[in-house]
Amino acid sequence: MKNNKNALITGAAKGIGKAIALELAKQGNNIAINYNSSKKEAEELKQIIKKDYKVKAFIIQGNVSIKKDCYNIVETTISEFGSIDILVNNAGIIDDNLMIRMSDEAWERVLRTNLDSIFYCTKPALKSMLKSKWGRILNIGSVVGIRGNIGQVNYSSSKAGMMGFTKSLAKEVATRNITVNTITPGYINTETVDVLKQEQKDTIMTWIPQGHFGEVEDISHLAGFICSEKAKYMTGQIISVDGGMAI
Repeated sequence: MKNNKNALITGAAKGIGKAIALELAKQGNNIAINYNSSKKEAEELKQIIKKDYKVKAFIIQGNVSIKKDCYNIVETTISEFGSIDILVNNAGIIDDNLMIRMSDEAWERVLRTNLDSIFYCTKPALKSMLKSKWGRILNIGSVVGIRGNIGQVNYSSSKAGMMGFTKSLAKEVATRNITVNTITPGYINTETVDVLKQEQKDTIMTWIPQGHFGEVEDISHLAGFICSEKAKYMTGQIISVDGGMAI
């Protein structure tokens, strides 16, 4: 059965965002694909979604570290589809260094991109959800927001902040048929993991009880459930998909 809901996924051109876009399209949702620099990949994803799942899809460029871009992404989606029912705050960056060597800009840019953006995207999207009395807000966090990581005080802080955002907003909109949840992935086979040196991968593997990295589908399958009617009684939750890292 088709959902016929309208979904916006930030940072959807590649990796986890792309997998979530495909999963939500498979469920029958119309998809707004936000990208920053990966226009070719975003265009290819749009064509796949329209061809394979027969739903509406369009691409919208925007850098979520810029407030006006966040507003424009949401407003353009509402203009295109009439409403936003599902918002997946997925876009994020890393800029790692030991804190003693971390530049002010590295701190500020990561916090702007990963944390400020979810406020500036969610606020205008929420207005649309309140009008239609239905909504799903899903944030993509990280296991390091729970357990921390050397060289990632900026990234860990941004993802820990996301968890507080999730729980607080979930309480605010709980009576409005709107849910707010966060998935905290561990190390997933994406470009971010691919660029790690083998010795780094070997070290990380000792932290994962299951002994292997995850796949993007491990995240997208859960995202599909959370964004559906089946998860209507689930809100304010932080769900780890990390092979046991957060244990």
